[in-house]
Amino acid sequence: MFFMGTYTPKLDEKGRLILPAKFRDALEGGLVVTRTQERALAVYPKAAFEAKMSALMSAPSTVKQVRDYQRMLMAGASDEVPDRQGRVTIPPNLRQYAGLDRDVVVIGAGERAEIWDAEAWQKYSEASEEGFSEMDDEFTALSGW
Repeated sequence: MFFMGTYTPKLDEKGRLILPAKFRDALEGGLVVTRTQERALAVYPKAAFEAKMSALMSAPSTVKQVRDYQRMLMAGASDEVPDRQGRVTIPPNLRQYAGLDRDVVVIGAGERAEIWDAEAWQKYSEASEEGFSEMDDEFTALSGW
């Protein structure tokens, strides 16, 4: 499954987020929430995260950038199971990292979903639009799509 689309759920007072209905089947067996670049959170189905970690752990730990990436990704990771209403708790340290308060945006990003602070997503999206247009032309030429 690929995660697609943009959704605007709200965090409740306990730091819970209602997962988009279209994402729930892929995440019902468990998920991992972790930090990702641009101060957002990545949400992976548990099996996909474990596969990603297996590949990452095969990278040479003698390389400082590899160790740094492994540490940052794993130290921020939290395995969660959605409740019957499709809610998942976002741990306080991850909410703080991503600057999440009440208004959030959940986007599909291929093999993962991402959770963004609504204002941060708006700024990122606007700033990335021109580059996206240029990348579209390059990707089309390279892939024949």
